[in-house]
Amino acid sequence: MIRRFWVFIHRWTGLLMAGFLLIVGLTGSLLAFLPELDRAINPGLFATERPEPRLTPGDIAARAEALVPGARVHNVNLGDPGRAEVYVAPRGGEDGESLEPGFNLLYLDPYTGQELGRTNWGEITQGFSNLMSFIYKLHFELAMGMWGVWILGITALVWTLDCFVGFYLTLPAKWKVSAGQGRHDCGGEGAESGWWTRWMVSWKIKWKSSAYRINFDLHRAGGLWLWAVLLIFAWSSVYMNLWDTVYTWATRAVLEYKAPWTELPGRENSDAAPRLGWLEAQAAGDKLMAEQAQAHGFRVEAPVSLSLDSERGVYAYTVRSSLDIQDKRGKTQLFFDSDTGAFRLLLLPTGQYAGNTVTSWLYALHMANVFGLPWRIFVCLTGLVIAMLSVTGVYIWWKKRRARKVSAARRKKLEAACPVATQHEEVLG
Repeated sequence: MIRRFWVFIHRWTGLLMAGFLLIVGLTGSLLAFLPELDRAINPGLFATERPEPRLTPGDIAARAEALVPGARVHNVNLGDPGRAEVYVAPRGGEDGESLEPGFNLLYLDPYTGQELGRTNWGEITQGFSNLMSFIYKLHFELAMGMWGVWILGITALVWTLDCFVGFYLTLPAKWKVSAGQGRHDCGGEGAESGWWTRWMVSWKIKWKSSAYRINFDLHRAGGLWLWAVLLIFAWSSVYMNLWDTVYTWATRAVLEYKAPWTELPGRENSDAAPRLGWLEAQAAGDKLMAEQAQAHGFRVEAPVSLSLDSERGVYAYTVRSSLDIQDKRGKTQLFFDSDTGAFRLLLLPTGQYAGNTVTSWLYALHMANVFGLPWRIFVCLTGLVIAMLSVTGVYIWWKKRRARKVSAARRKKLEAACPVATQHEEVLG
């Protein structure tokens, strides 16, 4: 009875998630090679890399605002080699009206500050150049904004729980006891050997079988062989979409975990312009980061981003440091007051708080940004497996549903042809 209940749960949660997991699986396979695909599609949005030093994020932000007076910069990212990504929002005019720049992302040469291009990130209607950002948007939010974020966040949470249900259902339903043996064999060596033998079937695929059996084996064995990886991607997806609610609550229940939304309170007047400009913020960030590096024993390798969090009244300065585990970019973060430059918070990717270290690994694994090319290929293939599990799950449900309908139709014909015999059969059964 308990197993039938979990079969029911697995079946219907799987059907509800199938379409969403098919989308995120296929798009995730492409995003494992996002930088390379984006560069191939948009070579003009990347500058030639050279040994000379890059401009700082503060310099780039100041140049962007001078270049486009109607734009207010809120984030500069130097994570991708060959270009600086400047995210902008409309700037308020003197009459109180918003000055709309007509785009939300500006690409600049990180060495000279020269403009490379501008676009509305993720808007596929603007052309093929936005293909990869649209795929990213589809993967993260179904290209539906916050509604999509919540839909995929809830899907990820259900997926995480269903990983355990699916694993349970691969286990043998009962202990098998041979004829003539007593109940005492259930705990003996022979019964244990039989249980393991029966479970091993769940790990195998019978290729020389019916289409239904092959699909069933692919679904069961595929989920079993990659169970730990699927759980990592499911739970890291909860972090991506429900970071400040479910993920934070769950992580803080078992580990020490700190984040901007848990440590930095919001301020009332979030629309007020910061007193520190971008160049001043860059200087303050460099000074504070050097102090923290000395105090905590890490080495700053390169700046990654500088962003303004108006809601909390802080600048967030991110660098790559010797504590980072990612192959590229970095997650060593420092937060300081946007008006006074006073230190507010330091978050290290590893070695500071256990919850943050776990989160850093989840993020790096999900983003295919660790262990080099082999892991990126593996993530690409995992995305295809996720899509396969969704398709085979729906196929299995459809075949079983069809079989039940055929069985019911045959039973009705039998009842119509010989109702007395059918009733007698029911009594005997």
